[in-house]
Amino acid sequence: MSSKKFLIVTADDFGLHDAVNDAVELASRSGILTAASLMVAAPAAADAIRRARRLPHLRVGLHLVLADGRAMLDPHQVSALADADGLMDGRMFRRGIRYFALPLVRRQLEAEIRAQFSAFAGTGLRLDHVNVHKHFHLHPSLLGMLVRIGRDFGVAAVRVPQEPLWFATQAGGWRAGLAAALLRPWVGMMKTRLRAAGLRHNDQVFGIAASGAMDETALLRVIDHLPSGISEIYLHPAHAGQLVSPSMSDYRHGDELAALLSPRVRAAIKAADVASGGYADL
Repeated sequence: MSSKKFLIVTADDFGLHDAVNDAVELASRSGILTAASLMVAAPAAADAIRRARRLPHLRVGLHLVLADGRAMLDPHQVSALADADGLMDGRMFRRGIRYFALPLVRRQLEAEIRAQFSAFAGTGLRLDHVNVHKHFHLHPSLLGMLVRIGRDFGVAAVRVPQEPLWFATQAGGWRAGLAAALLRPWVGMMKTRLRAAGLRHNDQVFGIAASGAMDETALLRVIDHLPSGISEIYLHPAHAGQLVSPSMSDYRHGDELAALLSPRVRAAIKAADVASGGYADL
């Protein structure tokens, strides 16, 4: 790990809703946001792509959706993954077992991953990074597919969901701290596989235990204790009062947007003398 500090500030779920897209554009132009992760099959993806093309400083990556979201392929092509409307449910434990055990499911899964990569390539945007909705690439089979298929599309960087124990515990209590500790072996294996594939990754991430609650206080705490190496903070900004997804009904999207626009947060980053950008800027 480098002794220098580099910070990536990412908005996930770009393309999920117009309120998310508007927040991403605002935070990129007037705030500290440096990157966004695009859901290529989401309802407002076309709007997100138009906005990204006029935001030259925003680094855009692919937010692969393999649970709790819409598939890219027609439902009849991924009938083992999605319902008749093309929706994949959020029962990740059940999906994880199926993704590991059933050859038909794995074939459809590979086709869906390739379709999402292809859709991103069709946008003409530079692929800054790849991550997976709900960090489902902790699943070894999914990670392997991501690396293998991503190689065909020029993937250079992948987010690793390793959250420091101190932040997980402060943000989410002892259960979140325990979960972060138990994930350490899996995360270590992820890093080893990514390095073997020649792919960049972050050293730590902030936002798992406080998902939907990365407000100004949380961001200031992270910046005040920012470790050496590559750190990524990820958020889910949107305008206050908007329900962007039923699975995020308790998220404080407006507070997260306010944090990205906060003069105090911007001043803290400047005072800490931390370089920032996307993975392409490393």
